[in-house]
Amino acid sequence: MQIIETDIEGVFILKPHIFNDERGYFFESFSARKFEEKVAKTTFIQDNESKSSYGVVRGLHFQKPPFAQSKLVRVIKGAVLDVAVDIRKNSPTYGKYIAVELTEENKLQLFIPRGFAHGFSVLSNEAIFQYKCDNFYNKESEGSILWNDEILNIDWKIPKEKIILSEKDKNSQAFKSFLSPF
Repeated sequence: MQIIETDIEGVFILKPHIFNDERGYFFESFSARKFEEKVAKTTFIQDNESKSSYGVVRGLHFQKPPFAQSKLVRVIKGAVLDVAVDIRKNSPTYGKYIAVELTEENKLQLFIPRGFAHGFSVLSNEAIFQYKCDNFYNKESEGSILWNDEILNIDWKIPKEKIILSEKDKNSQAFKSFLSPF
């Protein structure tokens, strides 16, 4: 597995070594030993999966401490633009983001440490998205930043008139009024 550093400390792209032949393919999607050696010492305790259609934007979500979560995300089917926004108030990259296209073809994964808001947009007809978390979800600790915040200026690669949002995501807070818990 190739580990690719990004422009934001702690965020990594993982590119698996894929073995293809006439039967199909095989790859190791996760190895705790390799992950700890090359990325971070993290114990994942919960796996989640979502299915979404073209134009869905989920995010930008985070969990406040002590329920903050690191995530290792990937696409099983389809394609998404995955986004991680640094919300660590003392970070030199505070307010900056990484956007990576994750697809069933490229099999890339993105590791997002605690202290980031996370979201994705669905670029294919549908997408099945899977993520590992190192902490349990806690509804009282959830937070979200407006997906189309003008300061962050994220290009979700979807025409605005085609974007599908939850009520929660439509009513998230603007980044300029955001007070980071990290």
